[in-house]
Amino acid sequence: MQKIVPHFWYDQAAGEAAEFYTSLFEDSSIDSKVKIYDTPSGTAETVTFTLAGQSFMSISAGPIFQFTPAVSLQVICSTIAEVDHLWKELSNEGSVLMPLDAYSFSERYGWTEDKYGLSWQILYVPDQLISQKITPTLLFTDKQYGKAKEAMEFYTSVFANGAIDGLNYYSESDENSQVGTVQYGLFNLEGQNFVAMDSGMAHGFTFNEAISFVVNCDTQEEIDYYWDKLSFVPEAEQCGWLKDKYGLSWQIVPTRMKELMTTKDSEKLQRVTQAFLKMKKFNLAELDKAYKG
Repeated sequence: MQKIVPHFWYDQAAGEAAEFYTSLFEDSSIDSKVKIYDTPSGTAETVTFTLAGQSFMSISAGPIFQFTPAVSLQVICSTIAEVDHLWKELSNEGSVLMPLDAYSFSERYGWTEDKYGLSWQILYVPDQLISQKITPTLLFTDKQYGKAKEAMEFYTSVFANGAIDGLNYYSESDENSQVGTVQYGLFNLEGQNFVAMDSGMAHGFTFNEAISFVVNCDTQEEIDYYWDKLSFVPEAEQCGWLKDKYGLSWQIVPTRMKELMTTKDSEKLQRVTQAFLKMKKFNLAELDKAYKG
């Protein structure tokens, strides 16, 4: 099981969006759709899906959070034709942040929000083995500006298998950012690539709960460990969710939750739902107790 899974919050379009995304990439599928009832948002739908062999999750739970480009998905393409195809589909009815064009770092690149508001960076990288097609990208801006390297060092210290694989810094020729802040940083957590960047421009957005990262944990001890290491905002603690010191949201979830939430027994599902809605940090023993009745 993938250790860290990107999670997207939609108003009502989680299922529709997942169907759209899986139509664009090879080795993609909808893996499950589950409705949960009597939540603070009413009836919610959770979706698990695979894109290019990578796991993702989403939820339709009301218009509480809105996507921002502070977290985007970088897609590496081996051909210009693939870039153009993905750009056509993902930019349609969306909002272009950087037009599809030639840049110093790629001869074919564009950054767009799709019709659901999720941000994508699509770039052509020739003659490279693509081990991970889609890479979550974190933009440290506004109050978090200048903290990209610090955050990478923090995250790679929290996860047992973590490493910073590359860092490029802004120079004096970069007008909108301070010399020495991170132009592009690549790091790896538990076998998954992430990108971090600083931006000194006044974007007016930062991280929020619309995009979070689920950490799958096998034991209560593991849940306790990640909760203690990552949680920094007590008022944000709810239903396994937390915020770290950079404002990025995480969900610390027992691996067994997949089994608990995909049961065909509606009474078991309702008991588990009502149990976890009352929790901040998940208690695996109490969830099992609710499941068993």
